[in-house]
Amino acid sequence: MVGKVTALDVAERAGVSRSAVSRVFTPGASVSKGTAEKVRRAAHELGYRPNVLARSLITGRSRIIGLVVAYLENQFYPEAIERLSKALQERGYHVLVFMASNDQETTEQVIAELLDYQVDGILVASVGLSNDLTRRCEAAGIPIVLFNRDQPDERLSSVTSDNRAGGRKLADFLLAGGHSRIGHIAGWEGASTQIDREAGFRAGLAAAELSLVAREVGNFSFEGAQRAARAMFDCDAPPEAVFVTNDHMAFAVMDVLRHELGISIPGEVSVVGYDDVQIASWGSYDLTTVRQRANVMVEQAIDILLTRIDRPDTPPRRVRLDGPLIIRGSARTQKG
Repeated sequence: MVGKVTALDVAERAGVSRSAVSRVFTPGASVSKGTAEKVRRAAHELGYRPNVLARSLITGRSRIIGLVVAYLENQFYPEAIERLSKALQERGYHVLVFMASNDQETTEQVIAELLDYQVDGILVASVGLSNDLTRRCEAAGIPIVLFNRDQPDERLSSVTSDNRAGGRKLADFLLAGGHSRIGHIAGWEGASTQIDREAGFRAGLAAAELSLVAREVGNFSFEGAQRAARAMFDCDAPPEAVFVTNDHMAFAVMDVLRHELGISIPGEVSVVGYDDVQIASWGSYDLTTVRQRANVMVEQAIDILLTRIDRPDTPPRRVRLDGPLIIRGSARTQKG
């Protein structure tokens, strides 16, 4: 066939109407199995591909979801992004991934670009939004879901682990192991995950009339956590246990303790983290941690986002999922 193949050409080859061809290539549209097979066979024979951009102009839907993320080096996020992308693709959506920093200027630029792409919705992972950005998205009719982040804005939906409860579980676990000199290596201080995990952990210590004996900030980076570990443990009276806000930093801390400072884990120091990424179960780390149920978090985030795309009047939702404590060999489990 000479020239560009059209939907009408496919309809004539398949012996169906032009509207039937359109329904076959419209996600969620009603069409019989027999018609769909005839249309797809004809499209394959003719080399036809539907014009997604043209359809978006007609329907007002781009079928594109914008995903904004800041920390790909943290092993939790590549896994979560893969799950999000696959789940959205199964529902007929495409994903545009944008990298952002924690500074407001960069985040505003990224969101502005997403608005230019006329995305149907936005998932924001590991970054926060200003009130101005939230208003702009709201005015454009684009729903937002925060993933693994939360902030006090009633216009925003969010899906997180129950970070306060998880922090409390880790404190109770270390206390049950007989630890009393306990330190904490924090992530980025502006993150809700950091704020809530530390708050829960401190609450657990306070219930036992204890407080942190040392605190450093690793800013969610591997190198930052290494520096924090050196500052905390290369001294005369280091803690006997440390809670590191996420697994990614905990691995850095464990490497410094063992390979630079010659400190035995858990013989001399117990280390616990948060996330339960795949590497946490490897024998070289064997990290005790709280599991973030990434599969359930993804399901909840997508359900909230697509519901708000289809029914814009649906009120925002905040979901906090309980995460189990995963006990491995990086921390003492009993006194003595």
